Amino acid sequence: MICLGKAGIIDSRILFFHGEKKEPNNNLNRKQPIRPLIGVEELQFHFNSSSPPPPASSALFFQPTRPPPKKQQKMATERGSDLSSSSSLMLTSGASGRINALLSLRALRSLMMLINAFFLLLLLPFRGRKRAPSSSASSSAAAASPVLAEKSAKDERQPRGPVVRVPTTIVPWKSSSSLPVDPEVAARRALAKLRVVQDDDENSVRRYSLFATARGETLFTQSWTPVSVNIRGVVILMHGLNEHSGRYDYFAKQLNANGFKVYGMDWIGHGGSDGLHAYVPSLDYAVTDMKLFLEKVLAENPGLPCFCFGHSTGAAIVLKVMLDPKFESRIDGVVLTSPAVGVQPTHPIFVVIAPLLSFLLPRYQISAANKKGMPVSRDPAALVAKYSDPLVYTGSIRVRTGYEILRITSYLQQNLTKLRVPFFVLHGTADTVTDPEASQKLYDEASSTDKTIKLFDGLLHDLLFEPEREAITKGIIEWLNRRI
Repeated sequence: MICLGKAGIIDSRILFFHGEKKEPNNNLNRKQPIRPLIGVEELQFHFNSSSPPPPASSALFFQPTRPPPKKQQKMATERGSDLSSSSSLMLTSGASGRINALLSLRALRSLMMLINAFFLLLLLPFRGRKRAPSSSASSSAAAASPVLAEKSAKDERQPRGPVVRVPTTIVPWKSSSSLPVDPEVAARRALAKLRVVQDDDENSVRRYSLFATARGETLFTQSWTPVSVNIRGVVILMHGLNEHSGRYDYFAKQLNANGFKVYGMDWIGHGGSDGLHAYVPSLDYAVTDMKLFLEKVLAENPGLPCFCFGHSTGAAIVLKVMLDPKFESRIDGVVLTSPAVGVQPTHPIFVVIAPLLSFLLPRYQISAANKKGMPVSRDPAALVAKYSDPLVYTGSIRVRTGYEILRITSYLQQNLTKLRVPFFVLHGTADTVTDPEASQKLYDEASSTDKTIKLFDGLLHDLLFEPEREAITKGIIEWLNRRI
């Protein structure tokens, strides 16, 4: 059997056949011809009459033969009339064309563009600092304005005084006074200053100061100096998460009574310091800031023995600073209450997703980790005083802050054997915030030859605010006195 026709090949599965079909004379019912989408090639298809007919939805088995040259010319002249009077029939292979379209290179490129746009939207909050105008830009501005150019030329001709060069360690990287202060930070700082100014204790002189970091941020610091007692040593206070150095005013004055001058620093995001309240972009910032503050305190008090006190996360910061041999050799000992050497997250899955969430949603607050109602002291008055303090953060912990705590505790667990500084660790066995067993591990694995541990049965997290605070403070002062 021989089938002769004209076919326009669209792909290996789609064919257009134009048959010699006569249309009725009624012009209203005449269908418009459908022109092939690509060039038309005339082919002859020979089918074996003995073979079964091919299926309609699959490719046809054929042997193409090219017609004689004369017949080609005849077919070329008749092409226009044939196309105008023919109808179309489209044979396809079903959904294969649509599947190929989904897997095409164009579709994959569109998907990649959509994914890139999504990540760009996520990265919008991370904006870089504005660059200062370049010298070329200023020169072009002067060229555009003859008045400015003439004024600058006069300034250059005027004699200048001697140039005084100041070491970079004295001048902060960025002037904090010229930067706009966040209203919420300004309110916290004003309250922190007010408390210092209104403190009129006759046995202690309390002062505050603002400390500029290398990142251009401003930290709130304060000091307690004994009035009628000779200064025999210095103690640097590092508060815990969500609180501030002013909470240790009573403890600092007890140290003053025993001849210790005390310094306190509100680390980033806490108290009167810069940053979103209780948001810690990196605890390494706090470690670096403490090192700079420590150098400042040592320079102001040459020859005096220096000790560090840290509570909870503040104790973890102190420990990481002491792992630096440069600072460990300059410190005579550290006191650690409820140190954050081991912390259990609210759910084990948080350990897995914390790195990703801290990158995508660093400021997001996890309601399940809210510490507002968590018991940290058995003294009801101490709890009321803490959670009614505007400088104490009582909201849910932020994702990045929680991840940073997990990160520093993991670092300490891997480097406990490198600790050589003399230390005194105190922990309550009923603490539900930090792990007392981790403090025991710190004592067991540290390489320090001078180390002491004291576990208090049934006591909670805030040891200096428990009903037994007087006995605990007395034990700390006795430990310090033996090392002067």
